Parts: sequence; structure tokens; C-alpha cells
Amino acid sequence: MRVLVVEDEQLLADAVATGLRREAMAVDVVYDGAAALERIGVNDYDVVVLDRDLPLVHGDDVCRKIVELGMPTRVLMLTASGDVSDRVEGLELGADDYLPKPFAFTELTARVRALGRRTTVPLPPVLERSGIKLDPNRREVFRDGGEIQLAPKEFAVLEVLMRSEGAVVSAEQLLEKAWDENTDPFTNVVRVTVMTLRRKLGEPPVIVTVPGSGYRI
Repeated sequence: MRVLVVEDEQLLADAVATGLRREAMAVDVVYDGAAALERIGVNDYDVVVLDRDLPLVHGDDVCRKIVELGMPTRVLMLTASGDVSDRVEGLELGADDYLPKPFAFTELTARVRALGRRTTVPLPPVLERSGIKLDPNRREVFRDGGEIQLAPKEFAVLEVLMRSEGAVVSAEQLLEKAWDENTDPFTNVVRVTVMTLRRKLGEPPVIVTVPGSGYRI
């Protein structure tokens, strides 16, 4: 899942980003509304975690722009005000969910995951294919009943492949969904991660390389 965190309190923004990355999400961070508009014009995000009171361009205007563009991106709006009128106003702007500050990180993560599921074709909460069972909420992976320990990026790549339901996923698509914008697209990070993931999943191999196209399960 690709997430953009837009928050002018840099310590909070960086803490949220770090926590979401530990949950195997690819996260970009910006600290003002103008930078947010720049990012959404370049990258495809599943979810934008959007502070409302932003410098340069207000969070309300960022939300309006996402709606105007007809993007499938879901917006989780944050604000220091928890008044009902503020929540209603935020939702009427086009936000998909609303979370007042301060918030519990576990709740933020659950809401981001729930919104992320709404940007794709609906799938069961637990994904199963070729003897692999993946639970995104619990961050658990099993093969034929045995648990497999994966690093966050390995988990993210496996989740993207599982959600494709047998379709081929290119290296570029994996890079887009599992890594943030600071990753050099010319490295072999995708190939190396897939190789490590394939080894951890064991025999017989379930990740198939499609020459010139990508990977599938």
C-alpha cells in the first residue's frame, strides 16, 4: 500500500510515517499543502493521511483537488479539533474518514488499512492463494499451516502479488506500491527482495517470474 502523510508538525509526521512503514506500507512525507499537491500529481497513492491546518495550501483545498481529479485515492483527514461540526465539514469536502488529534496509532493504522481496501477490488480480509495465507491486519503469513517470518518489504511485495489474484505484476508496479519515492528505480531492489521472498516461502516455488513482464503467484 502506498501512503502519503501530509502534516506540518514534522515530529508527528515522521513518527506516523515510521510506524506505517513498520506495518509494511510504502510512505512518503510532506509538511505543507503545496508539496502535497505536487506529490499527488506525480505518484499514485492508495491513502493520503491529511492534516487539515496546513501552511501554503490548506488541507481542505488539497482534499478538494483530490476529489476534482477523480482520483481513487482515499483521504483520512486529521485535525486538532474533534467537534462534530468540523468532522461533518471535513467529510462534506470529500474526505473518506476523519480522525481527531490526539489519536491512538493502532486506530490510525486500522483506518488506513480499511481505506486502502476500498481503493481496490474488494477482497477477503485474509488473502489465500497457492497454499499461502496472508493476514494484512495481523502481519502474519502462513504456508500450509506453518508461519513464515518476513521483513516489512517482503511482506509488502507478497501482499501486492496476492492481491493481483494471479495477474502479472511488473517490477515497476511493485516498486510503486511497496517502496517510497526515495528508492532509486534503477537499483535491483525488487529482484533481490523477490529472490529472498521466494526462498523464505520454500518449495515448491510459488512466485513465478514472467520474462520481460514481471512476477505472479
